[in-house]
Amino acid sequence: MGRTGRDVELINFESGMQKANVTLATDSFQVNRDGEKIKNTEWHNLVVWGKQAVRFSEMVKKGNDLAVQGSIRSRTYTDKNGVSRNVTEIVVSGFYKISRNQLGNTEAQALAETPVEATPF
Repeated sequence: MGRTGRDVELINFESGMQKANVTLATDSFQVNRDGEKIKNTEWHNLVVWGKQAVRFSEMVKKGNDLAVQGSIRSRTYTDKNGVSRNVTEIVVSGFYKISRNQLGNTEAQALAETPVEATPF
């Protein structure tokens, strides 16, 4: 569960296949030794294929709260400069657009801000 970082990019291939791309931010919180709450944000690449990609691109906008189901895929490709790149993506098989009204602000805040005790090294 997270928040989209930009509008969905929809790609239409010559074969008729569609692909949607977007980034999703997830936050976690820790409390350090001084009792300060530290926010950690992770960014995830989401990929949606086929007819669901079109629906996804129509429904999802920048800043939307989403819950997604899917599988994590890692792949390697060579960019236009000949550099080998590694990418990890979540290939979405299902998604749920969540509004603050559905969760209620108190519950949404509790989900997003549940602190995790930091383990000292």
